[in-house]
Amino acid sequence: MNKKIILIVVTLCVTVSLQAQITQEQKTRMLNDIERFGRALISVSTNYIDTVNTTAIVDRAIADMFQSLDPHSTYIPAKDLQAVNEPLDGSFQGIGIEFAIMKDTLVVQSTVSGGPSEAVGLRGGDRIIKVDGVDISGGTLSNAKVHSCLRGPKGTKVDVGVLRRGLTDTLYFTITRDAIPLNSVDASYLSNGIVYVKLGRFAMNTIDDLVEAFKVTKYYPKGVILDLRGNTGGFLHSALMVSDFFLSRGQTILYSEGLNTPKREEAATGQGPYQNGPMVVLIDENSASASEIVAGALQDWDRAIIVGRRSFGKGLVQQSFPLDDGSELRLTIARYHTPTGRVIQSPYREGHSKDYYQAAYDRLERGEPFHRDSIHFPDSLKYQTLKQHRTVYGGGGIMPDVFVPMDTTGYSPYYLSLVSRGLINDYVNQYCDDHRAQLKKQYPDFTQFDKKYSLEKELFYGMVQYASEHGLPSDQLQIDSSQRLIKVVLKALVARSLFGTTGYYHVINNENDGAFQKAVEIIEHWPSTFPSL
Repeated sequence: MNKKIILIVVTLCVTVSLQAQITQEQKTRMLNDIERFGRALISVSTNYIDTVNTTAIVDRAIADMFQSLDPHSTYIPAKDLQAVNEPLDGSFQGIGIEFAIMKDTLVVQSTVSGGPSEAVGLRGGDRIIKVDGVDISGGTLSNAKVHSCLRGPKGTKVDVGVLRRGLTDTLYFTITRDAIPLNSVDASYLSNGIVYVKLGRFAMNTIDDLVEAFKVTKYYPKGVILDLRGNTGGFLHSALMVSDFFLSRGQTILYSEGLNTPKREEAATGQGPYQNGPMVVLIDENSASASEIVAGALQDWDRAIIVGRRSFGKGLVQQSFPLDDGSELRLTIARYHTPTGRVIQSPYREGHSKDYYQAAYDRLERGEPFHRDSIHFPDSLKYQTLKQHRTVYGGGGIMPDVFVPMDTTGYSPYYLSLVSRGLINDYVNQYCDDHRAQLKKQYPDFTQFDKKYSLEKELFYGMVQYASEHGLPSDQLQIDSSQRLIKVVLKALVARSLFGTTGYYHVINNENDGAFQKAVEIIEHWPSTFPSL
């Protein structure tokens, strides 16, 4: 019998035995199924006309088994596990650069502060043309190839050859790889007394990143905007710690329960630094899982006003079951409930994952992101918040208190082509690469950039010409309809190149984000806005 099958069944049997009583009949049926599959596998291995890869067969069999369950239970083969875990572990091992591929060449956009590349003297704008003596420039260069060349175990060394603007000779650096943090906070800044934090994922280091983000102010902030848009989730314990950051002692964050999992309640410790004061949480249709835990808890306790669009609706708890061969089962063991008892999980049928995700797509097709009136909840899904007794809804995602429709103003076919073909990014990358020293001198920090930015016309007309030269013909009517949006995005991309993602979101938020602007308005008029919702 295949060893992996035995490992899987033993793991599940032991786990279930610890959590629930299993009848002798169930055990017998399970062992019979194991034996039946094992005999079939042995028969194929010993009698089939050609050589078979039994490991691949078992991988497919396990994957098929999990497809018959809920949409979020999954099997991860050993070869894929590291890549799956990396964004949540909060770090990877490599040389510590942000890069872009421009004209088939790897261009350093910036070095990670305190990372190994910064330590040896690599700079933004450097072109890495050789890795360990091998020329990597050319039409086959891809993100995957860059990762395979430059990532590696901590302590290993890699030699890189670099072209630097203003120098004719190739520079050579020996870089010792190290652990590179993947911050879960994409952007954070203080503006007019309001702390803005965009949380991209719930990873191992999320609470540390959040604490660091709050260091932008020495005083108690006027308000907080927590941006969870596009955050698809992550570790449950990170969601609990983020919720604890804002809630008072004893307030329930969530409770979970399942057939073989006893009810478990999680409550705030009361040690969070921002338990009072105006707060807005931004969500959208791509906010899911851990994001919904945080938004649901803060909404139920009337701790924050939720602004944006209805979230995705993933309210199932997965537990990891590692196998000895390095693969892993992630099995749904419970449903979680918000403090009022709401179930956030959208409806599904076991074994019909395609229908489940199609239903989410259908919400978009019905125009839900654009029209609040397209969303209907039966009275049975109505709940009351725990302090203000406002009406909230369960049964599929978190419904915001203030609905802000998706804004597609300026989304002409011309603009969409600029974005989808990467032309707008490529143009800004090239522009900043050519003018980096001048731009840094002109705009030494983001405050100066925001006050004195004067590249609007130069970038815009340069962008149109660049796009035309790269196969996107000018269409004056469409260009005119998208002009304002293009100019905002160009400014934001320059800010990102000079000041990182915080610069990018600072520009977008202030100049083209209705939900963010509504959040600021709510905080500025707090608390009069709260009871009126």
